[in-house]
Amino acid sequence: MSISPNVPSAQESYHYENMGTPRWIVVLFVILFAGLAAFGYFEYSGQSRLEASLAKAQEQNKVLSAQLEQANSRLADLKAHVEVTEQKVGITQAELARTKSRAETILKEQTASDQKLTAQLTEVKKESEEKIGAVATEVGGAKKDIEATKSDLEATKSKLDRATGDLGVMSGLIAHNRDDLEELKRRGDRNYYEFTLKRTKTPQRVGPVQVNLTKTDQKRSKYTVTVFVDDRAIEKKDKTAGEPVQFYVRGARMAPYEMVVFDVGKDQVTGYLSTPKDTGAANPAASSAKPQS
Repeated sequence: MSISPNVPSAQESYHYENMGTPRWIVVLFVILFAGLAAFGYFEYSGQSRLEASLAKAQEQNKVLSAQLEQANSRLADLKAHVEVTEQKVGITQAELARTKSRAETILKEQTASDQKLTAQLTEVKKESEEKIGAVATEVGGAKKDIEATKSDLEATKSKLDRATGDLGVMSGLIAHNRDDLEELKRRGDRNYYEFTLKRTKTPQRVGPVQVNLTKTDQKRSKYTVTVFVDDRAIEKKDKTAGEPVQFYVRGARMAPYEMVVFDVGKDQVTGYLSTPKDTGAANPAASSAKPQS
């Protein structure tokens, strides 16, 4: 068998091996490679941990950023609320100032009004006192007038007297004027008919009878009348003012009718006719009787 010239022999191989790289270098390379591998592993692990920490930090940073944004938003809202509050406080203070000014104005006006009202009340009180004093004076005067009227009435009553009529019968109380006649009417003892007779040819109605004035004598206060009653004509001639002129009518024989004249004029006489209560009267009393044919 032939040996190729390119293949070394065993001896050459041994020679080569003995002449190659020393083993410590190989070991050194192995250690170095292992160290590099370990370093690479540790570096990779550290980088992984660093990346994880970085990712976690980034996440935390996002959370913190969100919280910061929320805080900024709240701060902005709070700032806006504070600004609005300040504006409202400013408006409120302005309103308070206006209200205070208005209140002071109202107080001044009220004080002036109270003073004016007090002055008016004082004036009214003064006027009232003066009027009350005047009224009291008037009342006192009226009281005196009433007392005087009462005295006059008493005097009038005392002047009312009785007299014997032209028929010789004692008359009732005699009135000498209208005031006396009013007193007799208030007494109500008899029926009274006031009249004013004029001198005419036609009789005039006086209460339940008719009377015709035929003659007057003003100087002597005398008159003449004709009374028409019960289909009779009774002449009363030359009678004097204040004299009871008496005549009887059918149904009243116990008490006569009485006619009293207390004023004789030129062509008329004024007086009254009185009749007993029990006879009644068809016509009411009047200030003057109407003429009747």
